[in-house]
Amino acid sequence: MAHLTARSSYARLTERLNRFPQGAPPSKLLEQILAVLFRPEEAELVARLPLRPFSADQAARAWDMPAARARVLLEQMAERGLLVDMQQRGQMHYVLPPPMAGFFEFALMRVRDDLDQGLLSRLFEQYISVEDDFVRALFSGGETQFGRVLVGEDVLSSAQALHVLDYERAEAIIDAATHIGIGLCYCRHKRAHQGRACAAEMDICMTFNGVAASLIRHGQVRPVERGECKELLHKAREQNLAQFAENVQQGVNFICNCCPCCCEAMLAHQRFGPEHPIHTSNFIAAVGENCSGCGRCLPVCPARIITLETDQPGGYGRKRAVIDQDACLGCGVCARVCRLKALRMSPRAQRVITPVNAVHKTVLMAIERGTLQHLIFDNQVLRSHRALAALLGAILKLSPVKRALAGSQLGSRYLERLCARIDILRDESSSGHESA
Repeated sequence: MAHLTARSSYARLTERLNRFPQGAPPSKLLEQILAVLFRPEEAELVARLPLRPFSADQAARAWDMPAARARVLLEQMAERGLLVDMQQRGQMHYVLPPPMAGFFEFALMRVRDDLDQGLLSRLFEQYISVEDDFVRALFSGGETQFGRVLVGEDVLSSAQALHVLDYERAEAIIDAATHIGIGLCYCRHKRAHQGRACAAEMDICMTFNGVAASLIRHGQVRPVERGECKELLHKAREQNLAQFAENVQQGVNFICNCCPCCCEAMLAHQRFGPEHPIHTSNFIAAVGENCSGCGRCLPVCPARIITLETDQPGGYGRKRAVIDQDACLGCGVCARVCRLKALRMSPRAQRVITPVNAVHKTVLMAIERGTLQHLIFDNQVLRSHRALAALLGAILKLSPVKRALAGSQLGSRYLERLCARIDILRDESSSGHESA
């Protein structure tokens, strides 16, 4: 009976996790992973938590227990990286992070003796890298993805660099961060437990701002100053690692330094490239006429989309690199290793749109994946006028087509009328400008 109770607790938690816009399709493997991370009673409690930030008092009401007891349980889970805690308006709030980028990664961002990290690594590999459901839900469920590639600023010309916005620069993200934490690369650490990690730097995963503050507070990552973080960024570029960041303009919470052989984002792009699982930079690689066909760019390309072709049938004649431009991420790693400077970065014909902040990104992802109702009707979200206002505010900034889709998903006449009213006001405003 206890086994059945524990199993049902993990099953309920998988259902809760699948309400995140990124998705976490329920499976026996996911339940096995959760059983390593959560105690059965914790799984039962976390399954009742909201998706948006909440206080200890709100958790206590949801759990029907004294606030002091709820606070102890929340702190214990935050200590193990299962929850993120943060100060909001002078009060500690907590949030259940999604599996990725979230508590899956936190479990392997340091060496721990309270977890069987070898078992966890094998389960992660099977659930994420072998089976398709989770990685498809995470990386290719809609137009808006949770991560984006940053172009290497060192491979751009001075003229090109003038057009790169601050949120597209890794160093500017570091400069803007309130807190900076460094941990082990989840992807290479996972592969190391399987004897398959490459030689790239391990202690180089960068977290920022509120998430970093929480992870630092609980010893999940080590705090560093901006100078050391930039030194690690320089080392990452020396090792031909691509920078993969949270897909927002403001409050970027992470930059991963990715290799083509271990990192799940790059492996997902290699598998599902036509579905555009990662947002590209605003640059694209091009091959010049002076390419010698040396092949140095092939193994370092994180997307694995460069080949060598000859100018004559049968493999004869001069070789030169050929890039699949539909799948190019625009990271600039290939241009960095080219000794002849035959590879160069060019601006894309159309700029890539980056969500403003985490709320904007979350709403877009939820709309595209058909899960917006989980955010709006989340039992604790409705108790917070601030959270609801932020969500509605993000919806109203969307294009008319996506706002209509949002209203349809919610089944909300109020939202539909509100969106329609916004369109009328904008049309009136536009007409007024034309008259003037």
